[in-house]
Amino acid sequence: MDACFCSVAIFFFPCFLLAAGATSFNSRPTTDELHGDGGTKTSWPEVVGLSVEEAKKVILKDKPDADIVVLPTGSPVTMDYRPNRVRIFVDTIAQTPHVG
Repeated sequence: MDACFCSVAIFFFPCFLLAAGATSFNSRPTTDELHGDGGTKTSWPEVVGLSVEEAKKVILKDKPDADIVVLPTGSPVTMDYRPNRVRIFVDTIAQTPHVG
């Protein structure tokens, strides 16, 4: 009798981003959301659809001191504001999970 197995290693792609200060996933970011009060970029809509590694490179280019946290979509998060934290939320499996 054949058995089916499913791998626990799941790859997420594409990613979408919610940086500190972003107000919505569906609306276009405002200038304040993109650059904050001090002119520093706080949102990266251009990384939507990129792999997590590509998104990290883009974010770190603009914000080298970023503490990037990758989370599955819908994960509970704290509401505290940390100016160096950037959360990347991912939701799609890019490859078929398999044993091995």
